[in-house]
Amino acid sequence: MSQDFDLIAEFRLDQGKGASRRLRHEGKVPAIIYGGGRPPRALMFDHNKVLRQMESESFYSSVLTIKVGDKSQAAIVKDVQRHPSKPKVLHLDLQRIVEDEEIRMSVPLHFVGEDKAPGIKAGGSVSKLMTEVEVTCLPKYLPEYFEIDISGMNVDEMLHLTDIKVPDGVSIVELSHGDDHDQPIVSINVIKAAAVEDDAEGEEISAEVPTVSGAKDEESDD
Repeated sequence: MSQDFDLIAEFRLDQGKGASRRLRHEGKVPAIIYGGGRPPRALMFDHNKVLRQMESESFYSSVLTIKVGDKSQAAIVKDVQRHPSKPKVLHLDLQRIVEDEEIRMSVPLHFVGEDKAPGIKAGGSVSKLMTEVEVTCLPKYLPEYFEIDISGMNVDEMLHLTDIKVPDGVSIVELSHGDDHDQPIVSINVIKAAAVEDDAEGEEISAEVPTVSGAKDEESDD
């Protein structure tokens, strides 16, 4: 089960881009919570407190407790909008959950045993083909992450989705589509450098990179 995160929220009445911009300047994060058979509600959080919580990888694959006054609501993160160049959260989308209804979440993959893998000792390199997988489960079964042990892998070996040790009550969404969806998640291969041939006269071949002038960065609304 994922670790606990408590977020203190307030209801907000003003909506729209102008209202959201004012909230951000006041150090707040505008948000919306929906689902659970109830109407959506507009919320706001303290920006710095949310940002500190989001430093943990588990924040994105955990059941959060949203507290407004003396009431609490379990929810999961469905979307995070960030500033393109600043460490700022612009908006949060949250989905209410109930205990007896399955949720759909992405769970990170943690690869361990790389230093012991025979394939690495033989000169191979690890290619992590996936960093997370989408699962469905009841909230109480939601794993914080999946640990993938690659300590026994040799050169030219590969692990697939079916090699993930999934606890009872949890299903990998991709595998529900059939056996041909058993995608690779990690491999060990020896990377060989390709020989570069000179042209017929032995001249060095170079490529010119065109420069584009007059381009402007897109401005944020903050």
